[in-house]
Amino acid sequence: MKTITVQQLKERLAQGESLTLIDVREPEEVAQGMIPGAVHIPLGEIPDRFAEIPKDRETIMICRSGNRSSRAIEFLQHHGYDNLVNMTGGMLAWEQI
Repeated sequence: MKTITVQQLKERLAQGESLTLIDVREPEEVAQGMIPGAVHIPLGEIPDRFAEIPKDRETIMICRSGNRSSRAIEFLQHHGYDNLVNMTGGMLAWEQI
């Protein structure tokens, strides 16, 4: 599974790179803050909404710690996605930097 660190992601965003970010946390978690530009699709909704996730470009998956986003990636890979990246450490790590 491809990964990106919080620092690498912050650098890419600071350079103005247009990235596809999917946040798979629950609504109450997202209410505490999201990375600007991220799309919220809770993990439990991925099976019904995965058509909203582009197959043709890199997509960075985000959760609280990196566990749920890796599960989302595994599910999506079974449905033909291969351009997915897991943000290691999740939002816990994002808030530390």
